[in-house]
Amino acid sequence: MGELKGGWVGKILRVDLSKGNIKEQEVSKELAYEWIGGRGWGVKILWDELEAGTEPLSPDNKIVIATGPLTGTIVPSSGKVVVAAKSPLTGGYGDGNIGTHLGHMLKMSGYDAIIIEGASKKPVYLWITPNGVEIKDASHLWGKNTIETEIILRRDHGNDIGAIVIGPGAENLVKFSVVISEYGRAGGRPGIGTVMGHKKLKAVVAQGWNDIPMVDIDAAYELAYEARRYLMSNPGYRKWIEQGTMMTVEWSQEAGVLPTHNFTDGEFEEYMSIGGETMAKTYKMLRKGCFSCPMPCGNLSIARFGKFERTWAELDYENVGMLGSNIGIGSMDAVIKLNRLADEWGVDTISLGSVIAFAIELYQRGIISKKQTGGLELKWSDPDTAIQLAEMIIKGEAIGKLLAEGVKKAAEKIGGEAPKYAIHVKGLEVSAYDCHAAPAMALSYGTSPIGAHHKDAWVISWEMKYGREKVDKAKVDKVIEFQRIRGGLFEILTVCRLPWIELALDLEYYPKLFKAITGLDYALDRFYFIADKIYNLMRAFWIREFGHWKREYDYPPRKWFEVPISKGMLAGRKLSKEDYDRLLDMYYEARGWDKNGVPRKSTLEKFGLTDVIAVLEKAGIKLSE
Repeated sequence: MGELKGGWVGKILRVDLSKGNIKEQEVSKELAYEWIGGRGWGVKILWDELEAGTEPLSPDNKIVIATGPLTGTIVPSSGKVVVAAKSPLTGGYGDGNIGTHLGHMLKMSGYDAIIIEGASKKPVYLWITPNGVEIKDASHLWGKNTIETEIILRRDHGNDIGAIVIGPGAENLVKFSVVISEYGRAGGRPGIGTVMGHKKLKAVVAQGWNDIPMVDIDAAYELAYEARRYLMSNPGYRKWIEQGTMMTVEWSQEAGVLPTHNFTDGEFEEYMSIGGETMAKTYKMLRKGCFSCPMPCGNLSIARFGKFERTWAELDYENVGMLGSNIGIGSMDAVIKLNRLADEWGVDTISLGSVIAFAIELYQRGIISKKQTGGLELKWSDPDTAIQLAEMIIKGEAIGKLLAEGVKKAAEKIGGEAPKYAIHVKGLEVSAYDCHAAPAMALSYGTSPIGAHHKDAWVISWEMKYGREKVDKAKVDKVIEFQRIRGGLFEILTVCRLPWIELALDLEYYPKLFKAITGLDYALDRFYFIADKIYNLMRAFWIREFGHWKREYDYPPRKWFEVPISKGMLAGRKLSKEDYDRLLDMYYEARGWDKNGVPRKSTLEKFGLTDVIAVLEKAGIKLSE
């Protein structure tokens, strides 16, 4: 295949925080051409280098920060980087992407990826430039929130840096802590920030000035210009830059899928107060985008009224759905305040909204008492309750210490009926779409390779058009198609999916841009093959770590099966377990997995994963032919 010519810069940085060692290694052609970048590199490196049963919060766990061959180039919306580690929240493979300037600054410093191992005894951060890499003291940053931390880093190193940082949530080992960049961009829902916190790694900062190599810069420029021109002339462009993902609040209400009162209902009476239109007209100050983005989605908004006045945060649909309707809050000002606190603390807004709603429902149902909450009365629709509970989680006080483990582990420890109301898959809290009457989206959550997340296969909009009642192979095919595109193509290249999903940019632009930049002629089918290989390796990672696998691990929350929607147009509806099992059977068959969701030998051989067969069989996993 020849040497790497463009896209990749050809080096991986390896940092051992225990020993203080810093090394460089060459990017192999096999890693570049067969695993591409981003998520592909994350799971491949973690599979190869972690011992089975590695404790997530130990020096033996590793963090992979990986760009892709299109990251940081002139490709529209190419300001993405993937962060991956074994998850302390789920115990399985965990990753997330984040929009940040770190990606292109890292590549312009001379590195495609970083592997961070070991753990420091004192707080440190990484400082990376083409002139060298330093492990610098971060004692003055430890204990500070993410916004304060980044301000200090920019003061010390200049404004032209890329950085990801952690906050007090990760320092205190809240299991759903994330990494934060640029005062509100978050990534790594399965607790990647928590792993950084355990390693005492406060930040990763890069400043680069080298060129990123491109094989045919003229062709790349023409393609990128053509794509940008299409996006900015799209009829939906103006509404997009006005509202971004916030327009989904109104759509979800109309479709009956807006999470309300811990996913009890799919409609919220005060939805207009927290919707995209209200945000755009009353609260939004400016729009904010990532590197090379022609369609910025960041809604930088400021509270206008009441005691939260002048608080600002970057809003999107998931934040507002989970910190608004899901805990019964219809005040945009309060939602902005909660969002801001989550960003400062460096915890995931989706999981935070979920654990708060979970606790309130348990309290309202009499499953937990005032004694267990530390004397706090838990009420729906009360911002003060939500804020106090959130503070208890960050500080590890009373029930907050339990909720900091996430809803799955908290429910198991509380016992009784509590697990019925824990809204998660594999330990990761469900993002903001109620699936009582959306079986394909429930399957998407159930089979997401990191736990319940919409990132991999957001099929719910398609499902509403196709027919929510239908249970057939077409729904399974759509979930897998989206996993190949959203969870595969975009996660390995590594670029933002929004130009395609929101403004219908033709997918064929991406292999064309890939060829212009790297010189490699890959059709979409080849990327999909690589995506399927990655999904099989991610599944194998989970099986290796658990030492077994049950199809029940791929089930959506019990509540959707057992507790019907209480009101609205879908009142009385609940997910049919029989229908879901039919979809899951079809999904396993299409994936080449057995009835329990374990890849067959023939499937692993098809993707060249023969080493995986040996590892799983040595661990006592019986594989079907």
